[in-house]
Amino acid sequence: MEDNFGTAPEGFVGSAQYIKAPKRSASGDTGDVADLVSTILDSVRRRGDEAVREFSQRFDKISLDQFEVSQADRESAVAQMDPQTRADTEFAIDNVRRFAEAQYETILPLEVETLPGLHLGHRVIAIERVGAYVPGGRYPLLSAPIMTIVPGKVAGCDEVVACLPPNAHPAMIAGCHLSGADRIFRIGGAQAIAAMAFGTESVPRVHKIVGPGNAFVNEAKRQVFGAVGIDQLAGPSEIFVVADATGDAELIATDLLAQAEHDVRTRVGLITTDRRLAEETVKEVARQLGSLSTAATAGESWANYGEVVLCADEAAMIRYSDHVAAEHLEVHTSDPHAFAAKLRNYGSLFIGQNASVVYSDKCVGTNHTLPTLGAGRYTGGLWVGSYVKIATHQWLEDSAIDLVAPAATRQSASEGLEGHRRAAAIRFDRRHSLGQSGK
Repeated sequence: MEDNFGTAPEGFVGSAQYIKAPKRSASGDTGDVADLVSTILDSVRRRGDEAVREFSQRFDKISLDQFEVSQADRESAVAQMDPQTRADTEFAIDNVRRFAEAQYETILPLEVETLPGLHLGHRVIAIERVGAYVPGGRYPLLSAPIMTIVPGKVAGCDEVVACLPPNAHPAMIAGCHLSGADRIFRIGGAQAIAAMAFGTESVPRVHKIVGPGNAFVNEAKRQVFGAVGIDQLAGPSEIFVVADATGDAELIATDLLAQAEHDVRTRVGLITTDRRLAEETVKEVARQLGSLSTAATAGESWANYGEVVLCADEAAMIRYSDHVAAEHLEVHTSDPHAFAAKLRNYGSLFIGQNASVVYSDKCVGTNHTLPTLGAGRYTGGLWVGSYVKIATHQWLEDSAIDLVAPAATRQSASEGLEGHRRAAAIRFDRRHSLGQSGK
């Protein structure tokens, strides 16, 4: 029986159909938190530490006299780490650092003479002070501080300030310390974003805030953007797999559920040209949920946001994948490198069946802070370049004035900007009047 590709998934024009459709839309299921976040931000801006303390008590049920983690407490947190956990953490830190250093070497300063005597260029300047939000989350995500702190230190930021929920696992504090955080504060949620954005008596004002968080953190970052920079607005996690008939249903289901256990709003999906694989993957997910200790979370995520899409051919599979622009995108095809080269919208690409998302999530060295909700269509994820700014400069020899001043003068006059015209002309006029007078 031939497949009927007449009804495509919402928002996609092409030959595709659902084998398993999501029940809910992640992009339209964020809840109304804007008003509460606005109140938190305004209170912290006006009342500083006092407001932070009140919101920490209200939301985290913890009252702290001192927000900053002392050097002694930092060292104690490291000392308490299980030796193997510490070794694994340092392994991940080393890998992230090595990759960030390699990336940084590709960001080069520039100095070029584009016309005789006209010199243009740019400098690579580290952002002076960066705030790293480290989520507490459902589990102690030991890789989270590594991803947001290490690249900032590699980039040369003067100071990286970390904020994490006051009830975060001690190993998270240790992770911040080992990753190189200059200062660590036990402040979570929107109040942490407010403290870093506006500064308080205890928390220094930063110039950019990076790191993922819940809906309140995300909304707070959205509202403070402009007063400070932000990396991106991160929604619930996502994983999609593109696979042809060579795909392995057990591997695919395992990777989908590994991501689904993050949160009940995680979006997971399979895009394939093979109906057999699509149907086997649905069955395999159900089978694995029966023995998964995190099935309550992963199962709800799969039920509400999981999808399996059957495409008519490879071209439709590529178009649908680019339409989704998944945060994590695995390629399980007969020639994964060739197939991967045809894809353009994703947060990070995992090429071949060996490249599980979990390896990047934890320790291979690529950053796991990635664009979600379709943002992969226009941006990549967090990287060492997120911690620097490219600032241009120019300088002119006298001879260059003869080349650029007439054009700038005429353009300014055409625009009716007399002040601009005078500024463009004065150096040219002086240069030539001096030449005519023989001085």
